[in-house]
Amino acid sequence: MIPSFYPALILWILLLLTPSQTIAAKNPTQPNVIVIYADDLGWGDLGCYGSPTIRTPNLDRMAAEGMRFTDFYSAAEVCTPSRAALLTGRYPVRSGMCHDQFRVLRNNSKNGLPKDEVTLASILKTQGYRTACVGKWHLGHRKEHLPPNHGFEQYFGLPFSNDMMPAPDAPKGREKLYLEENALWRTPLIRCVEVIEEQPDQKQLTRRYTEESVKFISENREKPFFLYLAHTFPHVPLFASESFRGKSRAGIYGDVVEEIDWSVGQILAALQREGLRENTLVVFSSDNGPWTLFDSHGGSAGPLREGKGSTWEGGMRVPGIFWWPGRIPAGKVQNELATTMDVFTTVTHLAGGTLPKERQIDGADISPLLFGAGHVENREPFFYYRGSQLYAVRIGLWKAHFTTRSSYGPDKPEAHDPPLLYHLGEDAGEHWDRAAKHPEVISQMRKAVAAHVAKLTPAPSQLIETE
Repeated sequence: MIPSFYPALILWILLLLTPSQTIAAKNPTQPNVIVIYADDLGWGDLGCYGSPTIRTPNLDRMAAEGMRFTDFYSAAEVCTPSRAALLTGRYPVRSGMCHDQFRVLRNNSKNGLPKDEVTLASILKTQGYRTACVGKWHLGHRKEHLPPNHGFEQYFGLPFSNDMMPAPDAPKGREKLYLEENALWRTPLIRCVEVIEEQPDQKQLTRRYTEESVKFISENREKPFFLYLAHTFPHVPLFASESFRGKSRAGIYGDVVEEIDWSVGQILAALQREGLRENTLVVFSSDNGPWTLFDSHGGSAGPLREGKGSTWEGGMRVPGIFWWPGRIPAGKVQNELATTMDVFTTVTHLAGGTLPKERQIDGADISPLLFGAGHVENREPFFYYRGSQLYAVRIGLWKAHFTTRSSYGPDKPEAHDPPLLYHLGEDAGEHWDRAAKHPEVISQMRKAVAAHVAKLTPAPSQLIETE
């Protein structure tokens, strides 16, 4: 006769033998969070966004199993301010991470993201998360400004853009388009706060970032974690590993994007292998639009106007894919406006954290959109900044340009009074000015800008001083 306590004993033993990641996967609280951030990837550079030549099966699958946003925005049109906005949930003018002339931090900049800024990593760390940053940082290269001083326990990557430390004989300007020799670039590779390689092989960066990320996932499968994987590419100069070089119909740019897509596939496979699919939110986006100055090396904004460096739609509207099996409805195409700043607010709430009360947070909680529970209540207008200057505003499907300027080049800003007015539903390419026919919309736009500016306290720029 089997003793009465045997069934309970057997169940206890089975629970001890059950892999802990399986138990974690069934716990819907405190999801793991992975943000994958491309550099200079255009709205039209992925298969699921209409690219006819670049193959992105893993990102396409991520969109098919999750939610793809059509109207997703970066808060800036270049690298440094857009990354500050993502990690702080604030327009970069509030943190001083922008400047009208210098635009981004350089390899000789003294400053970086201010120490008192609250990052998503620092909030999640207080909630018991393990945190890691892999890839391009570009928020200050001095030790006191690197990720370990902004809430990240681990860091492995480049401190700034991959073209910022050229050798003396490296080509300048547009000539870098034709660069093939890795030896001409010396951007350092850092682990934690120490340089471990003065001149890493850029052809291997995407693979090495991916291996580092997969290792972090595996080592932290039993705890909630936040991984910020910020790819160096497709920022120029472009490099792809031998496995991808020459394989895309879209040339070297396509090779690079297809390797990033491979990386996404490796991340998703790691989550599957560790039993973490149902308890992990994965977000994929880009820091700004394509660098069209470099022709076929610069990517595509699809039907949108211009690219990186401008406040036209091609400069700031970027891919936005959210994936969380079992929580986010599969195959949903979301047309509501959302921004990278919303990631800060949304993830903070999902993790049980509290938003900083002593500072203005511009990101909204988009959980209702992600989980099919409704709309974002009282969605604020979206303001397009170029440096510290407000150039345009969007309310609903209307967008008003008070100032315009091309992506790059010698042209100066052009002010518009009345502002140019476009209906982005009927005219995503911003071709037809409707201002004369809709003075009531112009009035609404002016009031929105006035209200925003009245509550805005710009911080001193951190991008001016150099070493």
